Amino acid sequence: MLAAVYYNNKDIRVKDVPQPRIGTDELLVKIMASGICGSDVMEWYRIEKAPRILGHEIAGTVVEVGENVKTFGVGDRVFVSHHVPCYECRYCKRGAHTQCDTLKSTNFDPGGFAQYVRVPAINVRYGTFRLPDNVSFDEGTFVEPLGCVIRGQRIAGVSSQHTVLIIGAGISGILHVQLASAKGVARIIATDINDHRLTMAQRFGAHHVLNAGAETYRHVREINDGHDADIVIVCTAALDAIEQAFTSVDRGGTVLLFAPTSPDVRVPLPLFELYFKGVTIVFSYAAVIDDIKEALAMLSSKNINVLDMVTHRFPLNDIQHGFDLVFQADTSLKVIINPWGQA
Repeated sequence: MLAAVYYNNKDIRVKDVPQPRIGTDELLVKIMASGICGSDVMEWYRIEKAPRILGHEIAGTVVEVGENVKTFGVGDRVFVSHHVPCYECRYCKRGAHTQCDTLKSTNFDPGGFAQYVRVPAINVRYGTFRLPDNVSFDEGTFVEPLGCVIRGQRIAGVSSQHTVLIIGAGISGILHVQLASAKGVARIIATDINDHRLTMAQRFGAHHVLNAGAETYRHVREINDGHDADIVIVCTAALDAIEQAFTSVDRGGTVLLFAPTSPDVRVPLPLFELYFKGVTIVFSYAAVIDDIKEALAMLSSKNINVLDMVTHRFPLNDIQHGFDLVFQADTSLKVIINPWGQA
């Protein structure tokens, strides 16, 4: 089978690799669509394990079923989650599923930028979901990122009464805008340094858009009747953006740091201000069963419009072009790879 092997952001090679063989408790899934995630182009995050086959935002069809698997059959259209928790450890039992050691070690084989993947038994049990009949394969590539957004907003406590500031209007930022809009959030403000992405944010439900800068908090107050934002969601690892979040959050408000920084980054905290404002800082990573089920329901109900977020589609042999676009973060939003040659 064909697969795209990642060496670095500028060196992705499409190769013929062995098709995985499944065990008695596993599935073989033919991948029909695979999204390029922003984390796929975080070179600091990927380079240490290169060369490897990336890709985790997948949708496809079950083509082979292990003899012990009774929950899925050949022909089922599915989304498969790459990381799954054990649901048994001390972290899972207290709801901190993304701190589970199992979640950090599980994956499908070999990766989503391939024509087939082997789904291990634990991923069959906790990470494989049928796509509703009215959810396309392209829409299926949004299940994982939307699930992450759903989990993040639940942790941050987003509700309709809030003013929400979303810093960074890439794929996750736009999904945050759409989810907040679907919740009926009173005032949604989005910022970015890219005018095209600001246009997209407004198209998908932001009530106000701002070109990000040092004066972001002043503009937020002008929009928000003299107040800072109740909840600030940071969808970029840029240090300026994190600083803007701390200056733009209201008393008693919450900052959700949704995007990771590289491990060597240290962020200075304005502790005096944050302490006396009573600010809560929270983090969110990944998605688990409840988040994924909610994402599938929202995609099926069409409460979230993801198809119009797809700006580019490429066959597997042109994946380098897709990576270049995602890395440039200019006019692309969602880039989808078709492993079977159709753009």
